[in-house]
Amino acid sequence: MIKLVASDLDGTLLLNGAQQLPEEIFPLIRELKKLGILFVAASGRQYPNMRRLFDPVADEMAFICENGALAVRNEKVFYQDNFEPELVREILEAIEEKDGAEFSCATRDFYYIRPKTQHYLDLMTKVVKTTSKVIESLDEVKEPCMKLAVYERGLHEDSIRYWQERFSDKCTVVTSGTEWVDFIPFGTNKAKGLKEYQNQLGIRPEECVVFGDEYNDIEMLKAVPWSFAMKHAKPGVIEAASYTAERVELILERLIRANGKIEEVI
Repeated sequence: MIKLVASDLDGTLLLNGAQQLPEEIFPLIRELKKLGILFVAASGRQYPNMRRLFDPVADEMAFICENGALAVRNEKVFYQDNFEPELVREILEAIEEKDGAEFSCATRDFYYIRPKTQHYLDLMTKVVKTTSKVIESLDEVKEPCMKLAVYERGLHEDSIRYWQERFSDKCTVVTSGTEWVDFIPFGTNKAKGLKEYQNQLGIRPEECVVFGDEYNDIEMLKAVPWSFAMKHAKPGVIEAASYTAERVELILERLIRANGKIEEVI
């Protein structure tokens, strides 16, 4: 019997660049709850942004935010990971120096950003609709930083390699979506948040189903036997999962019809 379902957002529940969840996900989350199954949104996004996306059911589910740096349920913070301030400064300065690169610095309640272009400002505030604080100087970054991210329009493999070679000895560097590279403290990933909920709620790995599509989902996909990579995911992500799926909602509908018995879904 499944007791927990965790799903990535961008590229998994949010397909083709969508910034609004499909309406059918909300009744599915309610039906899962009736069966005693907790739905967990697991994303590189910030908590305020994720809570807005799931507003109709936000109090009936749980969240793994910032690629596992923060876990929240019913407004209670289960844990929060942070970078050392010196490394935050080093990464931010590197992003500032690189042409075409924009940064976001994630704290508990908002993102610090210093947009070089109107496109990036609009992306963060009007498209993705993050809760952001625009700064003039890196000296304004005061709160503990959970995750750093670099945005590059038309991100290509050379740029990904550049960031990995420059900082992979100091933190985890992973792609997140098609235009982002995330910098995360060592030991922080979505699987950490998943394990926290398992421990707190007495749920075993074999009682969990997870969905993902990117390299920042790999640890989570490997953490449980019932893991689904989206069919459009990169080969390395598909290899990390046990199964593939075209849409999360289709699997959830089948799981609900099977009363949480995943063997009947597979």
